[in-house]
Amino acid sequence: MSGGEQEPGSHYYVGVDVGTGSVRAALVDQKGTLLAFADQTIKKWEPEFNHHEQSSEDIWAACCVVTKKVAQGIDLNQIRGLGFDATCSLVVLDKEFQPLPVNHEGASHRNIIMWLDHRAVSQVQRINDTKHSVLQYVGGVMSVEMQAPKLLWLKENLRETCWDKAGHFFDLPDFLSWKATGVTARSLCSLVCKWTYLADKGWDDSFWKMIGLEDFVSDNYSKIGDAISGAELVEEGRKLECRKEKKKAEQSQIINYISGNQVLPPGISLGNGLTPEAAKDLGLPAGIAVAASLIDAHAGGLGVIGADVRGHGLPCEGQPMTSRLAIICGTSSCHMGISKDPIFVPGVWGPYFSAMVPGFWLNEGGQSVTGKLIDHMVQGHAAFPELQAKATARCQNVYEYLNSHLDLIKKAQSVGFLTVDLHVWPDFHGNRSPLADLTLKGMVTGLKLSQDLDDLAILYLATVQAIAFGTRLIIEAMEAAGHSVRTLFLCGGLSKNPLFVQMHADITGMPVVLSQEVESVLVGAAILGACASGDFASVQEAMARMSKVGKVVFPRHEDKRYYDRKYQVFLKLVEHQKEYAAIMKGD
Repeated sequence: MSGGEQEPGSHYYVGVDVGTGSVRAALVDQKGTLLAFADQTIKKWEPEFNHHEQSSEDIWAACCVVTKKVAQGIDLNQIRGLGFDATCSLVVLDKEFQPLPVNHEGASHRNIIMWLDHRAVSQVQRINDTKHSVLQYVGGVMSVEMQAPKLLWLKENLRETCWDKAGHFFDLPDFLSWKATGVTARSLCSLVCKWTYLADKGWDDSFWKMIGLEDFVSDNYSKIGDAISGAELVEEGRKLECRKEKKKAEQSQIINYISGNQVLPPGISLGNGLTPEAAKDLGLPAGIAVAASLIDAHAGGLGVIGADVRGHGLPCEGQPMTSRLAIICGTSSCHMGISKDPIFVPGVWGPYFSAMVPGFWLNEGGQSVTGKLIDHMVQGHAAFPELQAKATARCQNVYEYLNSHLDLIKKAQSVGFLTVDLHVWPDFHGNRSPLADLTLKGMVTGLKLSQDLDDLAILYLATVQAIAFGTRLIIEAMEAAGHSVRTLFLCGGLSKNPLFVQMHADITGMPVVLSQEVESVLVGAAILGACASGDFASVQEAMARMSKVGKVVFPRHEDKRYYDRKYQVFLKLVEHQKEYAAIMKGD
């Protein structure tokens, strides 16, 4: 599918985004305009409850389909760089780089433990019980969605069929850059955010020994990132020196952080670029620059947070980028805030140095399976078949129909007032931030015996509001620790839903910026490729040139008192849930 005019002599970049259910690619120009877009679904397996698996071979095949589509009909010599982002899923390969099974069935093609997999509950509880100092960089409590508990689960449950045979453990974004270049270097983004690597200190041997994964220490971490040679380090330094107008301080900073281990900042060019074999697979020119990768949410942050906001009447205009919060909202939601100095926020991941924007510390809040929760609530309702039929008759998707139906049934007040008696606590998959409590469950209060389309629409609205209240709770925790957030920048699938966007503006009391290009995650991936190509002096310059404001949604301040009252109810719900749990335990 094409999206814009291609100009002779222009430079283009390909961004590839591997999400939970599909792989997407875009051809993007130097102004950040999408010229072509393609997507391809990918397989998922759920062999038992809380076990979610994928196939690295299936994902790579899908990458090849979509890149060939977006490159059709253009002069391939105009493509200058390639960037990958992906979910932070765990890929397991043997010493010959062949897939290994991450399941009891021995199905080796299912060699990925997905990000949302919660099989390692026992392992993460034991890790958190250690109270090790590295945990302060993940908000004090490690999530079951991070890699250490999953690795420990593999060692304890699949020793013979997987663990003992493993030669390489990749975060999915790093697997993709390896497939493209043959370089096993890891991105600083993946390692600091999901593997406990510290940008200024490297690996902490005592942590891995304490949790029972001393194997990595004795192997010098070769399975999760080889030691870098002196020649390679000099070569990386040379590449950095060649960057136009690069500040010396930033160069020395990055060189210090990659020394001693093959860990590279996002956007740095890998090896000799795209290998001939990968070029043939992807339908792209051999030798084009391939960037060190990003996790998908971080690519979304990169694609939106640096936009020029002048002339839109926003409170972040003329303020540092640290006054902005990027929210990447799809299957789950991630809240990305940056700071010049490290800020430790209880229950919020980070601070991570240079994990998204070079030279800045990143804090990452999150809500598990937000998009999936909305689907779950809507599709599980008795009126869903009626909704499907009516939406199809109008040639709308179900959420477009629900939004219009809410407008029909609202009275004189704003649509949000329809939930005055209905309240939702959204942690059906546990709380990631800021409570960091895997045991929390979802709650709904205010249900009636009726199950018609009106009830479904109002339950949908209450669920969307609950997700926005969760965002407000995360922002309050970040601000209490030292962040100063003034404007929200939304991207991802849920940002295409105007009700979701308006509820976030109303409930947080902050304006929401939507990008000119709705596929901001793909723009972020393309920014990586643009930086790797050398066409921009820095990631910040590429961000400013390639991300643009499309629409601004302001909060309806006249509704503030109503949402303040609902927020008080929201907080009471989790208090009551904890009280109920304590009663049932006999505490």
